[in-house]
Amino acid sequence: MLFVLNVVISALIISTAAWLSRRAPGLAGFMVAMPVATLIVLPLSYLQHGSSEDTVNLARSILVALPITLGFFVPFLLTERLQLSFWTAYGAGVVLLPAGYVLHRLATRWLF
Repeated sequence: MLFVLNVVISALIISTAAWLSRRAPGLAGFMVAMPVATLIVLPLSYLQHGSSEDTVNLARSILVALPITLGFFVPFLLTERLQLSFWTAYGAGVVLLPAGYVLHRLATRWLF
């Protein structure tokens, strides 16, 4: 039942943001940038596992990951300068994510 609740809440948030992106892109961007997933995942993780320590470690990992995952957006900042299409910028952002994951692993091992 908890899994179904996860799916429904996540789908509603994502669908709402996608719908808003046409009418109010600023609001949709803010909504997506908020740690909405974190607000959902942390309590659900705690409810599923019952471990404060594991949930706190998850929150710490998210904190370290947030600035690293922003690397995905760097190609979008460079679209005009490098004359990138949407799909090229998107692809380049996706390519940057594995490097960000490696950086995240190194950072969390060093910090925790």
